[in-house]
Amino acid sequence: MGLFDTILGAVANPNQQGSLGQLGGIVNSVQQMSDQTGTNPSTIQSVLSVVGSQVRSALQQKQATDGNQAAQTLVNQYAGTSPNPQAVNSLFSPQIQQQVAQVAAGRTGLDAGIVQQLLPLAVPLVLNFLKSGANVQNPQAGGNSVLNSFLDADGDGDVDIADAIQMASRHMKR
Repeated sequence: MGLFDTILGAVANPNQQGSLGQLGGIVNSVQQMSDQTGTNPSTIQSVLSVVGSQVRSALQQKQATDGNQAAQTLVNQYAGTSPNPQAVNSLFSPQIQQQVAQVAAGRTGLDAGIVQQLLPLAVPLVLNFLKSGANVQNPQAGGNSVLNSFLDADGDGDVDIADAIQMASRHMKR
């Protein structure tokens, strides 16, 4: 099952935090980022793909060193649709932030400085997607299907935040 299917499963499950409102907030934030930068939403989705890849690496490292609970705590603490520089700093060193900006700039044609300015909103957005699989009653409880799918425990590499955002956008327009 792909990441977006897992997100839709969380939206449909009343015991998980996912909702159409949450997906709509993420899609609206992508549109706002697009408007702010004067680019199309697909460019922002490409930026989020690069950011998502690095978030995945950071959460996998956190999971490997401190356990699933630590990764879930980071997701719960920093997920949102508002800019949060602390979210960026909690996951990425300044060097990684620059690296993410350079890779995203190379992929999208946006200036690396603009990409770096987008990180405080991009990271919480990615984490907000991941939070959708958390348990409603006890978000810290294990079993966040969306986070587990994103971290891709089976290692098949079939994970991409940009694809999930694009599908959410299409789903919201129905």
